Amino acid sequence: MPKKVLFINQEIAPYVPESELSVMGRDLPQKIQESAFEIRTFTPKWGTINERRGQLHEVIRLSGMNLIIDDTDHPLIIKVASIPQSRLQIYFIDNDDYFMKRQMDVDESGEEYPDNGERAIFFARGVLETVKKLRWTPDVIICQGWMGAVVPLYIKKAYNEEPFFANTKVITSLFEKHLVNDLGGNFKKCVGFKNADAKLLSVYNETFNFIELGKLALDYSDGVIVASNAVNSDLVDYARAKALPVMEHPEGDYAQAYVDFINKVCD
Repeated sequence: MPKKVLFINQEIAPYVPESELSVMGRDLPQKIQESAFEIRTFTPKWGTINERRGQLHEVIRLSGMNLIIDDTDHPLIIKVASIPQSRLQIYFIDNDDYFMKRQMDVDESGEEYPDNGERAIFFARGVLETVKKLRWTPDVIICQGWMGAVVPLYIKKAYNEEPFFANTKVITSLFEKHLVNDLGGNFKKCVGFKNADAKLLSVYNETFNFIELGKLALDYSDGVIVASNAVNSDLVDYARAKALPVMEHPEGDYAQAYVDFINKVCD
């Protein structure tokens, strides 16, 4: 049986401009799929994505769920598209409040959205609930970008007793791109879900910034990938101190390096 790999990508080209993160979001799932793995790929439906040009369409049978965050119902909308010249299908997580009318991490003036943490929470829960609806059981989840940083916590604490995720391993991929501002106290209040109690965040600094978010991801991951030459060294050191399996930034045939690391973490 081929291993099932769930990619949770913050950015995917060509739907957003090319960057180290968005190019890897596009190329890596395709290369892993070509290595005889079964994959699913998710990304936010950022408001900058042109739905007509990208040929996105809503999947009614997967949409319609409401996710409660900060005591407010937020409808979950699922859209799909396929990248041209590839067999790669992308699932997009959408919502009027968090994504549809807004850009990625910063607004038109270049300021980070103050509710970026809540957007990450909605995205993480939206992906995992949709995977359940697909009745698909991933062997491993690879989180690329800070938008997926809450996923490891939820897999290990909120969804760990559900058959779809009970044996799922989680790999956090570290990139150079990062947030600048504090995610705010409201993030800590909103993150609680099932057994992923918000009290679990009491061990982190009061100022919950990008570094603390990274530590949260690593604390509940089974492996970490140094996916860029300019990754924050504090997070890499933190992963090593926890004795997590670490894949160094690969040179040459990076796809084979990922395949080998996935097998190492899963075995």
